[in-house]
This record gives sequence, C-alpha cells and structure tokens, in this order.
Amino acid sequence: MAFYLEAGVDCALGDDPVDRLSAPDQPVAALAPAVAAPARPALKPAAPAPRAEIAPPPDVAIESAREAARTAPSLEALRALLDGFDGCALKFTASRLVFADGNPQARLMFVGEAPGRDEDIEGLPFVGRSGQLLNRMIAAIGLKRSDVYIANVIPWRPPGNRTPTPQETQICLPFIQRQIELVNPDVMVTLGNPSTQTLLQTRDGIMKTRGKWVDYDTGTRKIKALATFHPAYLLRSPSYKRMAWQDLRAIAKVLDATARA
Repeated sequence: MAFYLEAGVDCALGDDPVDRLSAPDQPVAALAPAVAAPARPALKPAAPAPRAEIAPPPDVAIESAREAARTAPSLEALRALLDGFDGCALKFTASRLVFADGNPQARLMFVGEAPGRDEDIEGLPFVGRSGQLLNRMIAAIGLKRSDVYIANVIPWRPPGNRTPTPQETQICLPFIQRQIELVNPDVMVTLGNPSTQTLLQTRDGIMKTRGKWVDYDTGTRKIKALATFHPAYLLRSPSYKRMAWQDLRAIAKVLDATARA
C-alpha cells in the first residue's frame, strides 16, 4: 500500500480487485484439430491507438506559458487558457484544474503551493483539513472565505502530493503572476515556503521570511505582500499558531489602513 501511495494511487476505481497479470483461460477451440475455415472478407485495418499525451520540453513550455498568460484579458479568459494549456505534464495526471475560489474583486489574496487530493476531487483550492483551518484564520480577522481570493502557484495536483519540480513551477509561474495582476488585491499572503520563495523571489526559509512586509511588483503597481505558515504546517506543528496569529493581526492592520487611504 505504501508503494501505491507514493506512486499517487490513493483512490479506488472499482469495488472488486482485478488481476490484470493473470493470463485468460485458453479457449477450447484452440485445442481442437485445425480445420480449414471458409474464406472471409478482409477486415479493415484497426485505427492506430491514440498517442500518449506528452508535454513539450520545459523551455518551450515556459515560453508558451508566458505568451499565453500575457494575452489573458480577464480571469475567465485565463482559466480557459489554462484549461487548454498542455505544456505542464501535471495536467495529464491530475483529475481536474484547480483554478481559484473566492471573490475576484477581493482586497486580500492567499496563494499556496499546489492542490492536494481533496482539492483535486473538488476542483477548488484549500477544501481539505488545511482549508478548514484557513477558513478559521480568515474568520479570525473578521472576514469570510467569500471575501477573499484563494489560488495556488500550481493549478494541478502533483501525483501523490509530491513536491512540484522546479520546471513545473516555472511553467506555471506566468499564469499565477497574471492571476495576481488581474485580481489586483491590496494585500497578498503567500502560504508556506514554496509559494513564498517562488513569488517573493527569496531563498530564505519561511521562519526567516514570515511576518515581514515586502512589495510585490506586478509591473503596473506594487502590492503589499506578507509570508506566513501554510495551514497544513500549522496542523502538524500547532505551536506555531501563535506566530501565525501575529501575522494575521498585521494583515488586518494593513487592510484597515489601506481602506482608510
């Protein structure tokens, strides 16, 4: 079972097991003496099997992603482009695209790393246990999930929830950058180390980056950005919830200040 989980097999497709390695029983007709059969009309050749879906080389995919993301005039168009984008191999192993959830006009945007199993099933980001905690974190500063906008750097679930490769991250990066630009929030919060390092262009770990305000430049304006712990990490290490609460208070304070300005 551990092997299957590591390989990304974490759900069943049928109720009964099927042994696909066992050879089928030899038909009785094959054991009978050969008898000349009447001639039959020639059959048409079978159609070739469909070619396996293969993503292009990373450098080609990255350039294609940049060109596609740049042309998206709206979030709806960006989602449609991602639906039709075949440059990332994760698309072929995931169940569905996990684009975003929440209010597209939100002043506060959260960005995580990649969908998990629950998100892959629902097609929405942060709907599992970590999503429930994120909902409570949002409520702690007087907001609802429908008041904020939630997305991930990677919009497809990596098999077995493995860490996305640097190439996969770079391929998906232009899409989340355009997504942030189109939402245009007043405050952006990166959840966890991977999204923080990717979007805020730092090599420092989350312990060093969390709680420090930086400017995220979209090319048209600068957005106040803050890194904090990923909810999944807080579930594993509850002792850090106190530090996360400090980050949430800082977020609420900046939101209040920008609302008055």
